Amino acid sequence: MADPPGVLVVDDDSTIRSVIAELLLVEGYLVRTAVNGRDALEVLRAWRPCVIVLDLMMPVMDGWAFRAAQRALPGALREIPVIILSATRDVERHAAELGAATAISKPFDLDQVVTTVAAIAGRP
Repeated sequence: MADPPGVLVVDDDSTIRSVIAELLLVEGYLVRTAVNGRDALEVLRAWRPCVIVLDLMMPVMDGWAFRAAQRALPGALREIPVIILSATRDVERHAAELGAATAISKPFDLDQVVTTVAAIAGRP
């Protein structure tokens, strides 16, 4: 039996990170979290998720810097699809500039997060 699809949730807001992670766990996904882009890169050294849910505005390493670093990674790691989840203005434009699969604006609907993750990563 195959492992469930993996999702990496990267957000500096602990409430948002926890709510999304718990929701996706209940849906059957394997979930790991990171508080910023630097921590997310560390997670990617040991684990390859099917999709990354990424905030843009974070301390230490923001979403823009993370995407630049991710795109420089070897092999399949650079190809992991990214869902931008951000309160920035013009989130869709930023997502397109970053080569993200799609974008969700904060505040967000939890069902939209699950539906979007399922569309990209598949259902567990």
